Amino acid sequence: MAHIERRVRNGKVSYRARYRDPAGHERSKSFRRKVDAERWLADIEHAKTRGAWTDPALGKVRFSDWLMAWWATTTNLRPSTRARDEMALRLYALPRFGDMPLATIRQFEVRAWVADLSARSLAPATVVKAYQLFGKVMAAAVDAGYLAQTPCRNVPLPRIEREEMRFLTPTEIVTLAGTIRPIYRALVFTGAYGGLRIGELAGLRRRRVDLLRGTVEVAEIITEVSGRLHVGLPKTRASRRTIGLPRFVIRELEAHLGSNTDPDSYVFTAPQGGPLRIIAFRNRVWRPATKTAGLDGLRIHDLRHTAVALWIAAGASPKEVASRAGHTSVSFTLDRYGHLYPEADTILRDRLDALHATARPTEGVVVNLSRQRPAT
Repeated sequence: MAHIERRVRNGKVSYRARYRDPAGHERSKSFRRKVDAERWLADIEHAKTRGAWTDPALGKVRFSDWLMAWWATTTNLRPSTRARDEMALRLYALPRFGDMPLATIRQFEVRAWVADLSARSLAPATVVKAYQLFGKVMAAAVDAGYLAQTPCRNVPLPRIEREEMRFLTPTEIVTLAGTIRPIYRALVFTGAYGGLRIGELAGLRRRRVDLLRGTVEVAEIITEVSGRLHVGLPKTRASRRTIGLPRFVIRELEAHLGSNTDPDSYVFTAPQGGPLRIIAFRNRVWRPATKTAGLDGLRIHDLRHTAVALWIAAGASPKEVASRAGHTSVSFTLDRYGHLYPEADTILRDRLDALHATARPTEGVVVNLSRQRPAT
């Protein structure tokens, strides 16, 4: 049971508060004033009752040591995600918190850190991502019993202004396809009308292309991290999908594939063969082609945005767009591309008007067709 004992040494009075932790081990701490000892014991007992008690020794572990231990147990990360997260923590979190014991990192320190990152002219998205990763690490410390609560709470974050998307017209698509190296002509059309991500285009194999049905199946992706290629599954379950393509795109694919019937071969390869290296493709093929086509600054991912815009222009519903794009929810599609549906309300009202125009009163029922307002 918790208790306080009065001690006198060399004429000085102190008060030692003693208690047993949840494991039954006795712990103690000395105070100069009895009221402080009582307050501390009350806090300890309250924390034990709520199941929020933590070993003070664990709170002394440095953030850098905890990060190393936590990182070693982190699984199910794609290589590109792991590399990105590791770099963000190394660049932004470790310099500020690396030498600090976990228990000394307070909410205000985190708040000041976020403000400092913002003042360094980092992109808001970078600041938010760094904070989210740091918060994940600290939340894991709470789960592991190192901390009673995370300091990452109620911290104001910079607002992320959505980057303006760029869409190509069909004429611009044809122009780009005509200026890029011929072996990537079909890639441009497949990306602009099928909405595949560049990693999905790079990972597309011959057996995933059905020329008779006019479809491609997204089942594998290629990512490049530190010069190494990684073949894996798509980002989410929704990302694994089958996409129907316009007939002219299928004809482009058919011409591109020629007599290639090897089911395991990649549809789009590096210029000298082998898997497509995305970074080299962007620098050596894509950028020169976009500049020649008068589309300087166009990103490869803008092909995907273009596909969504074309689907919407062709009358695809949000659900159809979400399915074709591999989005996890329709709400994400509307949040990202809802502004491309400016005429949706007008079309809906026109359809309601059309339904009303066909309505006729029930035969034999006397109706009042007057539009005059009743007297007031």
